[in-house]
Amino acid sequence: MRIFVAGGTGLIGSAITAEYLNLGHEVFAISRREVDLSDADSTLVAVVDFKPDLIIDAAARVGGIGANNLKPVEFLLQNLKIQNNLMSAAHEAGVKKFVFLGSSCIYPRDCPQPIREEYLLTGKLEETNSAYAIAKIAGIELVNSFRKEYRKSWISLMPTNLYGPRDNFAIEGSHVLPALIRKFVDAERDNLKIVELWGDGSPLREFLHVEDVARAVVLASTEYDDTLHLNIGSGDEISIKDLASMIAELSGFKGEVIWDMSRPNGTQRKVLDSSRIKSLGWTPKISLKDGIRSTIDWYREAVASGIARL
Repeated sequence: MRIFVAGGTGLIGSAITAEYLNLGHEVFAISRREVDLSDADSTLVAVVDFKPDLIIDAAARVGGIGANNLKPVEFLLQNLKIQNNLMSAAHEAGVKKFVFLGSSCIYPRDCPQPIREEYLLTGKLEETNSAYAIAKIAGIELVNSFRKEYRKSWISLMPTNLYGPRDNFAIEGSHVLPALIRKFVDAERDNLKIVELWGDGSPLREFLHVEDVARAVVLASTEYDDTLHLNIGSGDEISIKDLASMIAELSGFKGEVIWDMSRPNGTQRKVLDSSRIKSLGWTPKISLKDGIRSTIDWYREAVASGIARL
């Protein structure tokens, strides 16, 4: 099978690419350096030239609370352009299967826990990343619109907070887990005595290694065909404070952690109900501690070799 992975060199895209290659498929993993997915013509040419049987949309502008809060216009417009161009090109090229990857931030800030797929659009979004969430909700709707109008066998998947090799470790633009890894690893390397973190550490989150998500994507692309998007999460919660303590220990940092409570916490609790994807036979295999340990090792090597995204 010929598979087009948009965002194929990023965090989740590279893991998906590796999984499909291991299974013997032909994969075209593109990055923004090769194809500007915000440009409709360039996107169409790339899709038509490769003639894929399946497109995985793992391309997006992503970031943590600070980045989303600071640049909502860019997060909304760029993500809309990328997904709209990819789906339009897939339609024009007659691509049979399309998998749209979103985010658990699509759900209301205060919805019941664990979060079921049916809770979408039942309440107000978290304000700090509402622009990104709206873009991803629009992606789900566009997938379902293509299904309805053109009888496409396209699906949407909503992963929880992801981490692993090739993540974005920039302090201002990264998500919480890679940002914590960078802060603690760098502090240990530089013999710093204090690490300052946002909020009070009380919010609860679940995290999933990208290799586990890649296996879920491969499974869903062949075994699932429905308008309802699928959650992909571990089901295990951890507070940001406990997460920070785990990363500090694994990185060897022995100094003091100070919490800046003038900074936002974001959504207080967010854990997905992933029973539907698990009913297809998928379960995560990589524990949080093992995954963080291997990601710390990757980060240190990536910094030393100059390939880390900082």
